[in-house]
Amino acid sequence: MTLDSKFAPNESIAQILLPLVIDVTDDASHDLSHTLRVWRNVQVLTAQEGGDTAVLTAATLLHDCVDVPKNSPHRSSASSMAAQKAIEILTRVDWQQDKVQMVAHAIEAHSFSANVIPTTLEAKILQDADRLDAIGHIGIARCFYVSGRLGRAIYDPENPDASNRELDDAKYAVDHFYTKLLQLSGSFQTETGSQLGAERHKITRDFLNGLLDEVSLSGSPF
Repeated sequence: MTLDSKFAPNESIAQILLPLVIDVTDDASHDLSHTLRVWRNVQVLTAQEGGDTAVLTAATLLHDCVDVPKNSPHRSSASSMAAQKAIEILTRVDWQQDKVQMVAHAIEAHSFSANVIPTTLEAKILQDADRLDAIGHIGIARCFYVSGRLGRAIYDPENPDASNRELDDAKYAVDHFYTKLLQLSGSFQTETGSQLGAERHKITRDFLNGLLDEVSLSGSPF
């Protein structure tokens, strides 16, 4: 099976776009495997919710087409930068402008940090599909991968749950559960996304509770 065939029935779109995004970043939390997982989520969501699969194929492939590091001061602009680049790419390959704008809006609205409200079904589906990959088992793995890559500690040994201090997810990985991961379950845009998000939210919450129990200073050492 070729890589573009994974995007059936829009293999022709994938064939054009994959070479442009396959080596955009060396960040394993936003690499090709992330794109493929988001696409899998898109497929699950569209099977229940509908949506233009050609637009969603392009939007999925291009949603991270501009590499802005997680610790960059420009991180909140990454989705708008990717949307603009998508417009340029799809215009060059003669896509209809109404479809181009649908892709651009979906890309711009997918980001948590951008805080853009999705107004189309395709944008809602892409946002949900991307957020599903931020929680659950894979979301936990991605969180600790990014934190390790940026030199962040796993948790604050004096106050792991941040009960007596300000949250600082630029310093502690566990704090990111509070600032983002556990906030996502109430933000899903589709019914299917909400259902899947609730399942992954429980996985994320249970993991955090277990971790905090293991590192608690007040717990029994035996």
